[in-house]
Amino acid sequence: MMPTDDRSGIRNTTSTAASRAEESRKDVRREEDVSAEQPPPEAHPRLPGADAHPSRPRRALPPSSQGPQAARRLIRRDGGATAGPSGRGEPADRAPSPPPAAPGAQGLGRAARVRRRGEYLRAYRRGRRRTGELVVLHFVPNDGAAPRVGVTVSRKVGNSVVRHRVKRRILEAYRRSSWRGDLPPWDFVVHVKPAAAAADHAAVRQELDRLFGGILRVGR
Repeated sequence: MMPTDDRSGIRNTTSTAASRAEESRKDVRREEDVSAEQPPPEAHPRLPGADAHPSRPRRALPPSSQGPQAARRLIRRDGGATAGPSGRGEPADRAPSPPPAAPGAQGLGRAARVRRRGEYLRAYRRGRRRTGELVVLHFVPNDGAAPRVGVTVSRKVGNSVVRHRVKRRILEAYRRSSWRGDLPPWDFVVHVKPAAAAADHAAVRQELDRLFGGILRVGR
């Protein structure tokens, strides 16, 4: 039989080995638990946190100009519109309308103009004429109830700028004349001579006064 001391030594050795094995298993489990844990996500270096840089307070915006007050316009007693509260996008005060023009200063409408080529040819071929230094006046009765006027300017007078200027002066002198309302219902064709290119407005007006005045004296 084995002695009692030997048995105690064997038990102690076995117990010590079992304890060491248990501690080794605990260390392995602890390392596995530590390795299984995920580290917390790191904050992005370019994205500051909530307390890193506090934002500046925003300025208070002015109230919107839209609304019934902005759309409202001030109406004058005479009916004109004035500028609204915003001062933009509102019509300015209307200028007073000009007084009505005198009968001799009214514009020449389509009914007061000789416009067709056949009407010009009829005045040249069938009408009478009066000759001046600047123009030749052809006239013939028409089928209407009012006088009509037309102007012909050839290239002998000058270029297009000169021709347009002379024609405009003749029509303006006729339109502002005092004898226009006394003319009979005839077609009057004013044929311009080359000398009219150098004449001023006063000379053109005197020429027309003389020619049309002679027609009125003969008609009376």
